[in-house]
Amino acid sequence: MTYSSVITKPQPSDVEIAQAHTLEPIADIAERAGIPGEALIPYGTTKAKVDVPALRTTDVWDKPLGRTVLVTAMSPTPAGEGKSTTLIGLADALRTAGQNTIVA
Repeated sequence: MTYSSVITKPQPSDVEIAQAHTLEPIADIAERAGIPGEALIPYGTTKAKVDVPALRTTDVWDKPLGRTVLVTAMSPTPAGEGKSTTLIGLADALRTAGQNTIVA
């Protein structure tokens, strides 16, 4: 059996995949992450920076810190594949286990 015989329909392009979805407002995502709206510096409705001095004035600053996972490679491939897939898989597994996750 050849690889081409396994493919039953063509894979959509990145642009087609992106255009088939609607971006969620960044304020909604920040709210779920526990970041209050007053600590956001919006750049449109889908992007924002977090204003750290403003965040320090909220009760979020007094909450326990989370953990950071850095995904890297010792011998990265020319195309750089593998790290993003690992990161998304790890975040998905943690969410399935009931953990709050943020991927950046």
